[in-house]
Amino acid sequence: MAPSSDAGQTSWASLTLAVGVGAVLGAAAAVAAAKTSGVEISEFGKAPKGAATAGRLKPDESGAMAAGRRKVKRVPVEDFPPAKNDLLLRAARGEETERVPVWMHRQAGRYLPEFRELRKHADFFTMCQDPELATEVTLQPLERFPTLDAVIVFSDILVIPQAMGMEVQMVPGRGPVFPDRLVDPADLDRLNFKPDMEKTLGYVYDVVNLTRQRVKARVPVIGFSGAPFTLMGYMIEGGGSKTMSKVKAWLYCHPEASKKLLQALTDIIIEYLVGKVRAGAQLLEVFESSGGDLGPELYDEFSHPYLCQIATKVKAELRAQGLPEVPMTVFARNVRHEGALEKLADSEYDTLSLDWNILPEVARRRVSIKKASLQGNLDPCALYASPDRIRALVQDMVKGFGTQRYIANLGHGMLPDHDPEHAHALILAVQEVSAEMNKKTSQAN
Repeated sequence: MAPSSDAGQTSWASLTLAVGVGAVLGAAAAVAAAKTSGVEISEFGKAPKGAATAGRLKPDESGAMAAGRRKVKRVPVEDFPPAKNDLLLRAARGEETERVPVWMHRQAGRYLPEFRELRKHADFFTMCQDPELATEVTLQPLERFPTLDAVIVFSDILVIPQAMGMEVQMVPGRGPVFPDRLVDPADLDRLNFKPDMEKTLGYVYDVVNLTRQRVKARVPVIGFSGAPFTLMGYMIEGGGSKTMSKVKAWLYCHPEASKKLLQALTDIIIEYLVGKVRAGAQLLEVFESSGGDLGPELYDEFSHPYLCQIATKVKAELRAQGLPEVPMTVFARNVRHEGALEKLADSEYDTLSLDWNILPEVARRRVSIKKASLQGNLDPCALYASPDRIRALVQDMVKGFGTQRYIANLGHGMLPDHDPEHAHALILAVQEVSAEMNKKTSQAN
């Protein structure tokens, strides 16, 4: 990760990215440039003396770090050609598709050897913040699996708390950690509820735009955000949590302060997602990964209304600004209580992404094909099975969902020890099985 000292952080972050990614500067020139900037070099590709092993990004440095890197010349969204393979977009909009589109949550990540190679030279948040490197990571799955039907921009949901002024550390073996979490409502006073999005998160827009340039209209580009309650959970728990006891205590003990924070997050997310469309995103997904930690009453009060606001206001803002009205997906993980899916289907979201804890045919009965598309929901652990077993599972899944208004995906994300060839087996199985099912249906008619 980036060094703990403030001095030279921008230069060091830029230096590490010159390794292994074909950056403009060669190794010798990069070292010379870093020394000129006052960065102490121990060995090229390794941190300077005093660098933290568990790196971090201080929130007041986020804009400076982005500004210190090579600028991306953004192409206006109206100048981009439409995707040649638009299966994903058609499925999301409820239009007829000749086969089921397929992509995978976390399809750019640690299970890919090429990602691990880049990861040797840059910490996680530095990878997110450098447009060249993040774009390279975003496109890695498409280069390995050319028949993929979409790319999702490499980033992290926690960039929003960073933009609000919170420090996030990515600690090996623990994941994201907030060293100064929100303890009580008084801590809300230290948050920036109206961050300058271009200054703090402009690097994300750069990645979206550069990805759209480099993908050359092969497939759609997906942008995403964490949902308000999921982000609130990290900010109050101080990281991941099995019980979510601290954030749920806030909901019970400080309901008004909780709603104040949730509304602030909602407003930021809306602006953030609109900015992604302006930069070139062609579909948006909102991840309410912690939604299932709430019972029906808490979910209905502290999650669902904010999810609906996001979809409604993003689409209204896109229309007001003359931007493309892109489809939107919501992933409310483990939210299956009575009426929950039905209410999401009645919202402005075009697609509901599902985890593996609901049968495809049950989901399709609960969500009319006339109301929303569905996405999911293979258990990620199914990818440990043999390719033949994966194909059989895919056949059952596609049969349960049907081949229309359906996007094949996992019920959560790729895991670090997944075999890339098994991911490929999933992709090919979805494409072959669904095309064959459509062919049989066509012949029968």
